[in-house]
Amino acid sequence: MVGLARSGVSAALALRALGQTVTGVDAGKPDNPALATAAGRLREAGVEVRLDASGVDLAARARTLIKSPGVPQDAPVIRAARDRGAVVLGELELAWRLIPNEFVAVTGTNGKTTTTEWIGHVHREAGLPVAVAGNVGTAASSLIDRLTGDVTVVCEASSFQLEDTVAFAPEAGVLLNLSPDHLDRHGTYEEYVAAKLKIFANQGNYDVAVAPADLEVDDLGGCARRVTFGDGPGPELSHRAGYLWWDEQAVLPVDEIALPGAHNIQNAMATAAVCLAREIDAEAVATGLRTFAGVRHRLERIAIKDGVIWVNDSKATNVASTLVALEAFESPIHLIAGGRGKQQDFSPLASPVAERCRAVYLIGEAAQDLADALAPSGVPLHQAGDLEHAVALARAAASPGEIVLLSPACASYDQYPDFEARGDHFRALVEAL
Repeated sequence: MVGLARSGVSAALALRALGQTVTGVDAGKPDNPALATAAGRLREAGVEVRLDASGVDLAARARTLIKSPGVPQDAPVIRAARDRGAVVLGELELAWRLIPNEFVAVTGTNGKTTTTEWIGHVHREAGLPVAVAGNVGTAASSLIDRLTGDVTVVCEASSFQLEDTVAFAPEAGVLLNLSPDHLDRHGTYEEYVAAKLKIFANQGNYDVAVAPADLEVDDLGGCARRVTFGDGPGPELSHRAGYLWWDEQAVLPVDEIALPGAHNIQNAMATAAVCLAREIDAEAVATGLRTFAGVRHRLERIAIKDGVIWVNDSKATNVASTLVALEAFESPIHLIAGGRGKQQDFSPLASPVAERCRAVYLIGEAAQDLADALAPSGVPLHQAGDLEHAVALARAAASPGEIVLLSPACASYDQYPDFEARGDHFRALVEAL
């Protein structure tokens, strides 16, 4: 097992519980508290653990190498394993092979977590057993050997996870949208899109493939039944005349959708499309769309302090997500942005920042790149360095009725282990005000 973050630990523990001999490897240092805790759990379960190690020497005797999504395909240990003919599988592929239940998999550049959780919520409203797995919360491999046969697994599938799949064929696959992201990992936009489309590649005739009607892709791949969603007549799940429609039947008025914003209409359409295509009761679908409370770290309103609204959007790790966040609010915004860049073009942020922001507070490695891109906006830009200083500066400047928005447009790995840790730190700083 290469990579001992959450999904790697779950996969190693699941394999060990099945009686397999497992060695866990991570390049991280033993003095990393989170890694040390993970290593302790694994050793207690009988997993051999090697930290601060590449694992190349172990590749020579491994029958199968399971990789965490964060481990690149060109890592020396992955190349060494493939060179000697070992099987290399991703954590999602492993979970799918070992869990016999039906899978609904959700991918896209933005909205994955929200839509995955929303689909799970609709299942619960319909009284159907469901297990939700993804980047926030439960790793899919942690469900191995823990589910009864009637449970549907609804899982978020990132481009990193899909890149590592071989035979993965969910009974239903959902693609929400596509825009450039993770080009530092995939190299080109075309390779990124190819990774996303692997969600459909192995589907059969009786499976379901859900995608936007206006998707600029010639062929989704696979053999599944195509179900589209979008505005106007034509898509199977359509948004027109103020309603969502399915098979010429009104599902619910759009203004009753629980979450605000145009992006959440899209997420709601995708949710409804895959649920209705799988013959979940239409009333339960409508109820689920009305009652879903949203997810942590995605446009999450965490506090009102002295009339100032504080919003945690730490999951916005790319430009497209931050554009969505900026468009979601009418009040003047104090934006906190920055982190580790992903070879993105930040310039599309300049116009909405000019229209909606009072100030921007820049943090992390990409702070100067963001400053250069946002300079034409004319909005005051403050080099805050880290989140603590950004919160302090925003607190001093924001007036009642205004919004302080953490929506970084960047990955978190320069200062935090993941976007959740970044969002949790933001929450803690705000609660301490």
